[in-house]
Amino acid sequence: MVWIRRVRTASGATAVQIAESVNGRRRIVRHVGSARDEAELGLLIEEAQRLLADDTQGELDLGITAKAVRARMVAPRAEELFTDGAGAPAARELVARPRVLKSCNGLLYDALAGVYASLGFDAVDDEVFRDLVIARVVEPTSLLDVDRVLAELGRTSASLSTRKRTLRRAHAGGYRDQIAAACFAHARSAGDVSLVLYDVTTLYFEADKEDELRRVGYSKERRVDPQIVVGLLVDRCGFPLEIGCFEGNKAETLTIIPIVKAFQARHDITDMVIVADAGMLARGNLRELDAAGLRFIVGSRITKAPNDLASHFHWNGTTFTDGQIIDTITPRDQRGAAAKTSDPKLRAEPVWNPATHTKSWRAVWAYSRKRAARDNKTLNLQENKARAVIAGDKAARTPRFVTVRNGAHELDTASLERARRLVGLKGYVTNIDAALMPATEVIANYHDIWHVEQSFRMSKSDLAARPIFARTRDAIEAHLTIVFTALAVSREVQTRTGLSLRRFLRTLRPLRSATIDLNGIIATFPPALNTEVKSILDALNVENPRH
Repeated sequence: MVWIRRVRTASGATAVQIAESVNGRRRIVRHVGSARDEAELGLLIEEAQRLLADDTQGELDLGITAKAVRARMVAPRAEELFTDGAGAPAARELVARPRVLKSCNGLLYDALAGVYASLGFDAVDDEVFRDLVIARVVEPTSLLDVDRVLAELGRTSASLSTRKRTLRRAHAGGYRDQIAAACFAHARSAGDVSLVLYDVTTLYFEADKEDELRRVGYSKERRVDPQIVVGLLVDRCGFPLEIGCFEGNKAETLTIIPIVKAFQARHDITDMVIVADAGMLARGNLRELDAAGLRFIVGSRITKAPNDLASHFHWNGTTFTDGQIIDTITPRDQRGAAAKTSDPKLRAEPVWNPATHTKSWRAVWAYSRKRAARDNKTLNLQENKARAVIAGDKAARTPRFVTVRNGAHELDTASLERARRLVGLKGYVTNIDAALMPATEVIANYHDIWHVEQSFRMSKSDLAARPIFARTRDAIEAHLTIVFTALAVSREVQTRTGLSLRRFLRTLRPLRSATIDLNGIIATFPPALNTEVKSILDALNVENPRH
């Protein structure tokens, strides 16, 4: 037996569901939607009745509602004006009032489906997968609640079991490989992939126990939940190219090489520039990238500045001018004799040459007065906190610039003075010769790394990539494939329209088409489009706007 079920939710809304009874057990077949008032409830019940009548049939133009007989407002003969044939007053037949049968946001779905197809993602011949991606862009939610989002977009969702099978098919069928190939083809046609940006993040799970993949590890949010480490490779504009996940306790520095090698192998690339932040600055990483014939630009830790800039400090003291750039060298290994690469006796900075400086990398250091003011502000706060701990005004674990001597806390003036000397400096390490890339270009390319950081912020906030509720590795990988695809669609929407994803959705989401019954004639009316919406839709139809 199948029936329509109305359930009051915790938020006070009324959920309309289609339920069935099999062998005495009740099962929810489909969640039609949630209503906040009587009008919405009536529409949802009508939609549920339509689905019960024929769950496989799409929208009908005719026959949903019986036609009302149109009344004759004036009788053909005067004697019939107030009486029927028997002499009794004639019954007046009234035209039925127009009714809205349903409304949906098909315009938004069609716009996103157009971007999805223009990126070449239709190579994945799976409509359910496409709907899951678009639903993730519009309103990230659980796999169980996807049918509600798709219903708002005018789509009839596949059953929950079909959605689960799609996730398994996405992993087993190599959907991510097809999506990554389409992303690379689009990025190459829209710009160039000679320079790529890399960063990592962590995604946590609502789980109590660890397994081989979901492990407790370092978390910037200081969480103790099981997590995974996710590496993302994007082009210089932030368009995603490659994604991979690792065990939650894996060091971030050990993730870049597998991702880069997978990207190389997938697209047969032998020469490109990898840009990453200082967290990737590990001797093994840089040596492997250099041995593979790849070039890199990574951030340098400020603690390396005294050694790299020994000559400058010897001849000029701590004086720098705003915007000053020093192109020098830095040791590949900070230990022992290999670290002695800068000679304070020579005033001129050494020019890095890969043939002669086999134990060093090229280092570029830049000074900014604005950065110096910000660094000084931070140091002042840290110094005040250290003095408060020493004075006993604040009970805290030992902060920076506090040392313990003979059981008593003292201010580490040497460390504080050393930090003051380095304010305003930012370093960059690379294996690109100055003849190929001047120092200013090295700095500019490194600063493009904010694009990959923005992509990660989008995946965490707009696409709600975390927390993850999947348990098995296959389901986790499928979830990341959907997030990766949704990120590509979102970035392309931003590139084409110039709007943030949030503003794009806020502009298009209220525009709904309505299916109306006008005296038995059923018609669907599109929403009215203002100038802003028309310009957005026109921009979405322009492929590769970066040309």
